[in-house]
Amino acid sequence: MPMVTREHVLDALRNIVDPDLHRDIVSLGFVKDVVICDGAVKAVIELTTPACPVKDQMKAEAERLIAQIPGVSAVNVEMTAQVRGRSVAPEDLLPEVKHVIAIASGKGGVGKSTVSVNLAVALAQSGAKVGLLDADIYGPSIPKMLGCQGEHPLVESGQIIPIRRYGVSVMSIGFLLEEDQAAMWRGPIVAGTVRQLFADVRWGALDYLLVDLPPGTGDAPMTTAQIVPLTGVVIVMTPQAVAASIAGKSVALFRRLNAPILGVVENMAEFVCPHCGERTAIFPGPGARVFAEKLGAPFLGS
Repeated sequence: MPMVTREHVLDALRNIVDPDLHRDIVSLGFVKDVVICDGAVKAVIELTTPACPVKDQMKAEAERLIAQIPGVSAVNVEMTAQVRGRSVAPEDLLPEVKHVIAIASGKGGVGKSTVSVNLAVALAQSGAKVGLLDADIYGPSIPKMLGCQGEHPLVESGQIIPIRRYGVSVMSIGFLLEEDQAAMWRGPIVAGTVRQLFADVRWGALDYLLVDLPPGTGDAPMTTAQIVPLTGVVIVMTPQAVAASIAGKSVALFRRLNAPILGVVENMAEFVCPHCGERTAIFPGPGARVFAEKLGAPFLGS
């Protein structure tokens, strides 16, 4: 039986190319370990996020390529993930958080908070450490969406301990106000409150902190982009032309503040008939895909 070497395995794995980075997984340093024993090969591939959409395909392709090497009798490919963080400055409010991602929209009622909750829970289910900050001071909805309205977070050593739901650490001004109490605050108080939600909450070590921003270009979005080094911003919109027009103003704000636009999500695109399965567009308009193309930003999904 031919002898299998580490180089044989690495040569085979060089045929797998990361679809986003456009380089093979060996040169990217994703292959962390190769163990060979009597023809049985174990390879450990470490991705940059546990939520990689091609993780399963990559594992299947790695197993197929290794199995084709002469002398290989068994294959075990283990997929892991290590989220790589941003550089941390001494004055950073979130030194243990690797990525801060803002979820924004130009207008209200487009489902931004729904997208924020779904994204946070999906990342947590994939194995990431996730926090969700509801920065909508005037209309906090995250507590109700996650079924934890009426709960009050604990305070330890002057820091607020986030509520845990579905594997996500959650904080909202809604936990600190009565359900029917209005936050009648002007700009400076809003900006100060947003800062406190970052600085005075014990977020701990997180792979991702998602920030559900209020719609528009007011104090909360501006303060967030100015005091926290954002990894990027996800824009949520509906297919309507008016939604695209207003979303463009949010994009302009974040670009002016040097926050990268990660992409555009289209919500409320169509209605699926429960009886026949026919899909019907809900709103007229060119759609978020066209808007994303004009921006030069990725279209993340509908």
